[in-house]
Amino acid sequence: MTKPIILTGDRPTGKLHIGHYVGSLENRVKLQNTGAYDPYIMIADMQALTDNARDPEKIRQSLFQVALDYLAVGLDPKKSTIFVQSQIPALNELTMIYMNLVSVARLERNPTVKHEIQQKSFKESVPVGFLTYPVSQAADITAFKATVVPVGDDQEPMLEQTREIVRSFNRAYHTDVLVEPEGYFPPKGAGRIPGLDGNAKMSKSLNNAIYLSDNADEIQKKVMSMYTDPNHIHVEDPGQVAGNPVFTYLDIFAPDQQHVAELKEQYAHGGLGDVKIKQYLNEVLQAVLEPIRTRREQYAQDPAQVAKILQTGSQTANQVAEQTLDEVRNAMGINYFA
Repeated sequence: MTKPIILTGDRPTGKLHIGHYVGSLENRVKLQNTGAYDPYIMIADMQALTDNARDPEKIRQSLFQVALDYLAVGLDPKKSTIFVQSQIPALNELTMIYMNLVSVARLERNPTVKHEIQQKSFKESVPVGFLTYPVSQAADITAFKATVVPVGDDQEPMLEQTREIVRSFNRAYHTDVLVEPEGYFPPKGAGRIPGLDGNAKMSKSLNNAIYLSDNADEIQKKVMSMYTDPNHIHVEDPGQVAGNPVFTYLDIFAPDQQHVAELKEQYAHGGLGDVKIKQYLNEVLQAVLEPIRTRREQYAQDPAQVAKILQTGSQTANQVAEQTLDEVRNAMGINYFA
């Protein structure tokens, strides 16, 4: 029996942080290790170029860093196909074919695209590649006939765009070659982690992240400088637990949730200082991240091995995508010399 196919990945625009770990990486490893799925993990360098086209060196350097982060958290090339988007030529042709099935107006209505255009302040200078990246994403998903796509809630409009393209193609060419994907969403409220500064989102651009590659001293320094309740000036003052990033992190990472509940109660009533809870959080995060960092350092010592993993994965992915492209061409009647 064929296993459900998973497709997921990341744009290589820098090292990955614990927000990525909580939001997606940890879940990918769990799904991979069930043995119930056939996972394809893509480093989306072509998608990263849609808003970094004039800085390809950033993408090239980041690609290796993302690969290290993948291997460090436990993504296993024997269980998951880890590949590089730009090394799969069939994705470009599928994108071109699908672009003829989507209107510019429909792309501009995509809520995720609208939000990101505003976020990046493109205004009238939005690159064509950026506007059409939902079409590229549809090519990525359908090339591997992925039925399961792990995403956050904010990515549902992108998935719906893919489903529309699948239906349009199958209807136009009287075929069932393309498969509609379903989203695999984290539980409501799960997979979200605030930045160290209290910002709702942890991100590279805001410089408010703990990276999977950070050493012990860097982690401690970042934890001890974290935003807490600004009104909790003295130890005896009652403190705000809700919205306090330190407690949010403890809710996610601490193994002893009974102890966390006791700390919350003590903090809320007064008598517990910020330094104490930050010291505890530091201990918790060091325990979680130390084995990840150790594996990362081991892989980093052998870049040729990492390159080989990506090359082998890309070769495997390329064969699958070429097969889908061949089926698409046949359905359209444009395999002229086959």
